[in-house]
Amino acid sequence: MSNAASGLPVGRGLLCLIVAGAAWGTAGAVASLVYRASDMGPVALSFWRCASGLVLLLAVRALRQRPRTAAAEPFRRKALRAAVTGLGLAVFQTAYFAAVESTGLAVATVVTLGAGPVLIALGARPVLGERLGPGGTAAVAGALTGLAVLVLGGGGATVRLPGVLLALLSAAGYSAMTLLTRWWGRGGGTDAAGTSVGAFAVTSLCLLPLALAEGLVPHTAAPGRLLLLFGYLAAVPTALAYGLYFAAAAVVRSATVSVIMLLEPVVAAVLAIALLGERLTAATATGTLLMLGSVGGLAMAEARGARVRQEQPAPV
Repeated sequence: MSNAASGLPVGRGLLCLIVAGAAWGTAGAVASLVYRASDMGPVALSFWRCASGLVLLLAVRALRQRPRTAAAEPFRRKALRAAVTGLGLAVFQTAYFAAVESTGLAVATVVTLGAGPVLIALGARPVLGERLGPGGTAAVAGALTGLAVLVLGGGGATVRLPGVLLALLSAAGYSAMTLLTRWWGRGGGTDAAGTSVGAFAVTSLCLLPLALAEGLVPHTAAPGRLLLLFGYLAAVPTALAYGLYFAAAAVVRSATVSVIMLLEPVVAAVLAIALLGERLTAATATGTLLMLGSVGGLAMAEARGARVRQEQPAPV
């Protein structure tokens, strides 16, 4: 089940996506702990997350630098990919935070994460020639239903049009990032680590002015605890998760990527109950089971499809 463009097996790519989605799900709980320990705002937190993740990736990349036997990727292509991916990431994160401020966490989350798979499924056919199929359509529908139940099941959500539009903009940024990563991955020679470094550099530059306006340096009575939280945020849900995401999104179908990434709110809900003292409700349990079932079904279908494609004889 290997991908000819990058050499990463599709099965391993699915595992990378699952780990990345689970790691992203821990970021919300960490952010909540950061907000409790300091007066840091969401945009400044996003900036420090990207900037510190960039520093960590550069350090790891320097330690693992080895002579290359294959032809190096052209600088112009690398720069273009980094700029486009970084802009997509900046739009995704900043528009989402703005949507949360405008219309609330529940509505912003369900619109952003719900519209993402739909936009990707619509774009994958003309851009990549990928067809979702009946099973994939059912899995996406089940995942979106689970997301809606999970996030909105508690009631009390307020819908505001500006916030919904910002959430749709966030979903568009995420969708463009996913589709382009898959498209570039098909061309071969894609450096996932280089993509992560470039994307974080561009995103940090885009977020810096907004973070300065919001307040870049937080006030806290527990600096040691805050540094530990930042260290985890930079290492696990940022450097590790995005590195795995960019590597796997180049070999796994875009619609599958978008659904597996819905593991993020599932993990966030579990951590909110286990660590932050939130109450387990019937909506949380039902939505979680629906989403996990959809993710598992689509991942198995992707693995079976890759196995079939590998076993098919090459055209003469």
